[in-house]
Amino acid sequence: MYESYFGLTRKPFDLSPDPTIVYNNEMYQEALAILRYGIADKKGFLLLTGNAGTGKTTLLQILINSISHDIRVCFIANPKISINDFYYHIAHEFGLDEFDGNKAKFLLNFAAFIKECRTKNEQLILIIDEAQVLPIDVIEEIRLLSNQEYLDYGIMSVFLVGQPELNERLADERLLPLRQRIGIRFHLTPLSLRNTIEYISYRLQKSGSRQSDLFTAVALQLIHTETKGIPRLINSICDQALLYTFSESRRQIDAKIIQQVIHSLALPGEQKAKPAKILVAPPKKKQPKHGLRLKQNVHPANSLPRQFVSPPSLLPQSISLPSKETFESSQ
Repeated sequence: MYESYFGLTRKPFDLSPDPTIVYNNEMYQEALAILRYGIADKKGFLLLTGNAGTGKTTLLQILINSISHDIRVCFIANPKISINDFYYHIAHEFGLDEFDGNKAKFLLNFAAFIKECRTKNEQLILIIDEAQVLPIDVIEEIRLLSNQEYLDYGIMSVFLVGQPELNERLADERLLPLRQRIGIRFHLTPLSLRNTIEYISYRLQKSGSRQSDLFTAVALQLIHTETKGIPRLINSICDQALLYTFSESRRQIDAKIIQQVIHSLALPGEQKAKPAKILVAPPKKKQPKHGLRLKQNVHPANSLPRQFVSPPSLLPQSISLPSKETFESSQ
């Protein structure tokens, strides 16, 4: 709707994960390198955690799209399933006979499949997204299934990906044998203020924007304060901000628009802190006659709430988008 108005070729802040427009800061590059290392070095179990919206699913899509043809992948995106559902999914994704409820028969077929993969020099990857909702009994079945793989070591790797609650789930004493077999752990953290600014600039430029000051410095800081650096929340606020600005026929997104968006995105009845107010210089008071001067109630900058004070090194009056060459060279 607003793309042509701002000279964009696509919506820069779509909420759906898109592996073709990924902001690769050092943390994401490291996470992707670790996922690939987990495959190449045949580490067995790998644990990737991060808060909701930090980009875990996008990283998995990039990984799956980049692996070689001799690696067979089973990706489970909705793991709140029963044991029978789990085995049915495994059989379907790896091309085995349809699971009919006979576990012994399935395990015999799976053992033969593992040996076949060894002969063909193929590797298996089982990736479970949102693994924090996995039932304990299904997690235990995954461990038992991986025991078959130890007869032909290095054929199958298991990636457990989820929110930090996954660590609590794995802390169950029944899962001690599985915890001992986790070879790699990595946690995605939210973006810093600088990374948030770069993230917004990157997605705008990748979407065709040529306006260097589309978001004011205060608006960018307010976005980071409200979202705490979570990319999914950043996308939600920025997308709505572009729509608000378009509907008002304006060309720049300031803090007032961001405040309106924050208010509109709050669910009815949701307990939410009020967005920070924009600082406005106090009006000058008329001085009384007879030469007396009233002391104005002006607060020094160091007494203001932290979110109101813009770090001078990070926040100029307007943010200039880095050049296309800069981003392409960093990829």
